[in-house]
Amino acid sequence: MYTPPRVLTVAGSDSGGGAGIQADLKTMLALGTHGMSVLTAVTAQNSLGVQGAWDLPAEAVRAQFRSVVDDIGVQAVKTGMLSSPELVETVAALLGEVSAPVVVDPVGVSKHGDALLAATALEAVRTKLLPTATVATPNLDEVAQLTGVEVREEADMRRAAAAVLEFGPGWALIKGGHLSGDAVDLLTDGEQEHWLRAPRHDNRHTHGTGCTLASAIAARLAHGDTVPEAVAAAKEYVTGAIAAGFRLGEGIGPVDHGWQLR
Repeated sequence: MYTPPRVLTVAGSDSGGGAGIQADLKTMLALGTHGMSVLTAVTAQNSLGVQGAWDLPAEAVRAQFRSVVDDIGVQAVKTGMLSSPELVETVAALLGEVSAPVVVDPVGVSKHGDALLAATALEAVRTKLLPTATVATPNLDEVAQLTGVEVREEADMRRAAAAVLEFGPGWALIKGGHLSGDAVDLLTDGEQEHWLRAPRHDNRHTHGTGCTLASAIAARLAHGDTVPEAVAAAKEYVTGAIAAGFRLGEGIGPVDHGWQLR
């Protein structure tokens, strides 16, 4: 009997279904893995923004994690919204007990500019969470938030990656989607360097891009890919999902997680 690779997401819920846990599970299914979840927060969210957010107690997060890992097991883990120092430290300690690869998406703000990470949690992300990461996937705003490095052009991305790697992840994926021109990302472990480029699609419906990319990387790692292989495959998947993003509600719609199925 075939059992698909098992991937765990530790993240918040997006009630609109475009990002967070919902985007993660859709991505994991689309890429042939069994997705499982540890819910860290509940948000009231739609295409217009985040109307409210409520953290779950650390005890509930710990219990969910133990339930999944101790019985079912995991072959990759992805983290997303961890808004408080207590949640960051709790999850970092739990990740230290697993041998599976970990993809850390250090979520700082939503697509609409809503803060999803307390300023008081930044130090815990730097010193506790990032050292557990096989791959860390910050966008340019999150790079600035975590390191103080401002990326204004492609040449700045090497300096940004070096600053992120100082916190201890195995690899840093600096996402340059906020720059002009082609969508370019830099993946490096401090020695190897991989530049990933894709055409920029004229589509404003890109909600969930970061969650989707990180989950796709985790899914490919669970299949046994190397980090560069996983990131390249995830970049291809998310580029297609962005191209197929669709309107939902009156604001920014989601990427299309099922684009390969049509």
